[in-house]
Amino acid sequence: MPNRRILLYFSWSRPGEISAPLTTIDDRFPGIFELRRLAYPKFEHLADSRDFDQGIAGFLDHVQKPNFTEFAQQSETLTGIPVKLIERVSGNKKYTALNDNLVSRFDTIVVISFDSFRTAQMPTPEEVATIEDFLATPDHVLFICPHHDIGEAEGLCGQAREDRQIAEHLHHGDPGIPPRQGFGGFARVLLRELGVPVENRFGLRPAAAGDGTPMPADIDRTVDTMGLLNGVVSFNLHAHLPHLERIGAALEGMDVLARQPIDIAAPPHPFTRDGRSTFDALLQSSPGTFAGKLFVCDTTLFSSTAGGINDLRRLWSNLVLRPSP
Repeated sequence: MPNRRILLYFSWSRPGEISAPLTTIDDRFPGIFELRRLAYPKFEHLADSRDFDQGIAGFLDHVQKPNFTEFAQQSETLTGIPVKLIERVSGNKKYTALNDNLVSRFDTIVVISFDSFRTAQMPTPEEVATIEDFLATPDHVLFICPHHDIGEAEGLCGQAREDRQIAEHLHHGDPGIPPRQGFGGFARVLLRELGVPVENRFGLRPAAAGDGTPMPADIDRTVDTMGLLNGVVSFNLHAHLPHLERIGAALEGMDVLARQPIDIAAPPHPFTRDGRSTFDALLQSSPGTFAGKLFVCDTTLFSSTAGGINDLRRLWSNLVLRPSP
């Protein structure tokens, strides 16, 4: 049994997320009461306000964080060691940085960057230095996982901005997503400060096969030196996944390990207008960039709720059971 020590780090500020005004629909998580109305009767088991907070706090506790339970449970089964789950800023405002005291206890770190852009989460210089030290060890693996950036419409205003946001919304088709919603500011800043800037762009609908399962990903197995995707064919069908755009030094410092096909039957997205049919879904640090391994993917590759679970379980097993150098 491997003795991998795994940290699952949610880089959000819980107080910052749950204090978002419910009168504004953009750039916030939904409340439980909103999900109950949108997806009735799916969430009616959370209807009793005596047991379940009906606001954003309830969503984080009873919907968002449980999505990652199966990854944590499977990892503990394989290693015998519980996965450590930490929020950057917890409900009682306790702040837990990615400092050496924390990071030195783990060889595998998954940063779930589900922090809203609105909350402006970013690593300190000391945290960046700690992560650089972490990646200086060949056996160490770091996943940095942002989510989508929908409705940015950079440089547009007025009707042009509204038209762009409507086009993006029609493409992913999720009525629970507002015109503008972006997550992953912590991930963006950390990747930039590590010298491999990557931006999570858009919210693209992935393609499904005729039987409703995810279409196979376009995997470059020649660069999968760790064997992370051994036995993995596809990812998941979360309705709005980001294109992971490498910028500047990341074009050489990060390889594209897998691309995911876009649903061509969905209403067109501005990203697909020039004929693009896939998006970069999984990046891996190129040889020589770090001694350890850095991966960038969407948060939902560690979630169990958007399909493709058998392939995701293989990916998780490959990560946890990887041989030591």
